[in-house]
Amino acid sequence: MEYVRLGKSNLMVSRVAFGAMSLAKIDDEEKAVSLVQSAYEKGINFFDTTRDASECERLLGDSIDEIRANIVVATKTRAQSGNEILADFETSLNAMHIDRIDLYQYETDNFLPKKGSPDRIYDTLNNLKAQGKVKAIGIAAVDLNVARLAITSGLYDTIQFPFNMLTSEHAMELVHLCEDNDVGFIAMQPLCGGLVENIPLAFGFLHQFENVIPLWGVQTEEELRQILYFNEHPPLVDDKFKKEVEQIRQFFN
Repeated sequence: MEYVRLGKSNLMVSRVAFGAMSLAKIDDEEKAVSLVQSAYEKGINFFDTTRDASECERLLGDSIDEIRANIVVATKTRAQSGNEILADFETSLNAMHIDRIDLYQYETDNFLPKKGSPDRIYDTLNNLKAQGKVKAIGIAAVDLNVARLAITSGLYDTIQFPFNMLTSEHAMELVHLCEDNDVGFIAMQPLCGGLVENIPLAFGFLHQFENVIPLWGVQTEEELRQILYFNEHPPLVDDKFKKEVEQIRQFFN
């Protein structure tokens, strides 16, 4: 497994990240716990979830007790004020049985929390970081303009944004913007919500970008095995590969 620096957060994370938002879809809690531990044993050290998926936070917490010191835990909040951020933060800590969050991200649809705003969202996030309760803060966005502002603002360590072989050229620009501004880029929806079924192509496309960390929402040991196989044997990105990617892009777009 290769580990890379997640932008100016300075967190060293596996290039394969585990999207724990899928844990609640697993029909057996023991299987969910086993899957997280299996991912860790195979080299994955970056696990991401959200307060919106409270059951997933709980299942992740139940899985990481013995490995907590060796992993990077990320979660998110949609709280609408500083006080609500603090409440969500404590709830997440309790759900996951941990005393700090490595990467705390703000989920937003259409606005960017800024320093000094009356809602105190950004100031509260930054205070948690200053107190050492959070190592890094980031934005999880789906709006291109919000993502651009977050990257160039200098306020955030990471951005999480939908990015896969079907996304637009504008999303590609965000990847390069992150590189220029030393902001970590976390790619949500690497299979475009299930639209992309060709895992070798999907993986190979993302693997081209050394600063992109895809969040794979695996639900079975077989899915985990496939992702790890292509991590060890990434597809050759040649003219044939690019042609196949373009054919799929044209089909969906």
